[in-house]
Amino acid sequence: MSRLQHFHDARFATGSLPTASRRLFLLTGLLAFGASLPIFPASATAQTTATETRPAVDPYSAYVAEASRRFGLPEHWIRAVMTAESDGIARAVSSKGATGLMQIMPDTWIELRARYRLGNDPFDPRDNILAGAAYLRELHDQYGSPGFLAAYNAGPGRYEEYLVDGRPLPPETRNYVAVLVLYVDASATSLAAIPVQINRSDWTHSPLFVAQADGSADAVPVGSSVMPATMTLAQADGTDVGLTPGDSGLFVTLSQSNERQ
Repeated sequence: MSRLQHFHDARFATGSLPTASRRLFLLTGLLAFGASLPIFPASATAQTTATETRPAVDPYSAYVAEASRRFGLPEHWIRAVMTAESDGIARAVSSKGATGLMQIMPDTWIELRARYRLGNDPFDPRDNILAGAAYLRELHDQYGSPGFLAAYNAGPGRYEEYLVDGRPLPPETRNYVAVLVLYVDASATSLAAIPVQINRSDWTHSPLFVAQADGSADAVPVGSSVMPATMTLAQADGTDVGLTPGDSGLFVTLSQSNERQ
């Protein structure tokens, strides 16, 4: 199994990030009132030092813009995931060791930094945002929308179980997708592809990342979630393909040189 598949697989199987449900609730409220996503909501996903404070202005806007240009992702997608993952805390660390704004596991960081020629510090805001955005792009190219959100949350291996065996996605993942897809995809037409059955109380009594239903920490071995450097990217046709792999028109076409800059 590629190390990249441990990005969220390992956290999902073992870790509990107790305020994730709170952040999803805040995102849902913002969507309901049609507000734009704030840079920093009220609480943090991961463990942070008591003395750390967040600046009043957005210190990451240049990095988000760079990641958007480099990987062809809408800026508000990156911000939405960053908010859901770390609440914008650059030094955030989960109980399983996922680090930084986009909550990247150590082995995943090693592979992403080599692939995209990033620096040595996984907490560096610029490099962490670039790494997370690159991974989101790869997952979208592999699974389409909103499947890439499910894979990012539950892990590619767990999501492959859903695709191959029909094993239902956990409620926490379905809730995560149901909230974020409304922000990243205004049409949300493919949401029906997910067996949602959302219980809103999940956000107040269940952590976002919990053990798998069968207690197993192992994901089904599948191919690397990293797409080859020569991958063919989706064309701009406005397609939303749901939770099964396929093309989507939500991204502009990238060149290999742009991927590797």
